[in-house]
Amino acid sequence: MSTVCVYVDTSVFGGTQDEEFTESSRRFFQRVRNGEFSVLISQVSLDELSLSPDAVRAVLGDLPEQQVQRVAITDEVKVLADAYITAGAIGEANVDDALHVAAATVARADVIVSWNFRHIVNFQRIRRFNGVNLASGYPMLDIRSPLEMDYGDQDEDI
Repeated sequence: MSTVCVYVDTSVFGGTQDEEFTESSRRFFQRVRNGEFSVLISQVSLDELSLSPDAVRAVLGDLPEQQVQRVAITDEVKVLADAYITAGAIGEANVDDALHVAAATVARADVIVSWNFRHIVNFQRIRRFNGVNLASGYPMLDIRSPLEMDYGDQDEDI
């Protein structure tokens, strides 16, 4: 089985310290440490993490180096993020969220994982992001919460 390439936004790191999201967030990162997922992280996330409490920043530092890949915010990423804004997938005030989705798309992530239900893990926005992706020659992108990444086939009667 190949490793799933997951773009992780800052909310998942913060979720490890949030009572509502801690269990699923910590299980997700344990699966990263177990080698089931590799994490893609952009400079946008790193900048946001630099403003976070020590316990949140420590989560990234505790991940195996070989399981973490940096995604550059290139001109291609910026153009795609602008296309999301122009298409109304997300507002101009949320350019960092547009950059998260664009970075994941350009990097060909298998999935974005986020707790940001307002701007990223949102049915209507996902449809708009993917509409822009398809119109721009990119593949559709799967967007999930860590809770949705929590269950595997081991619990299924297959």
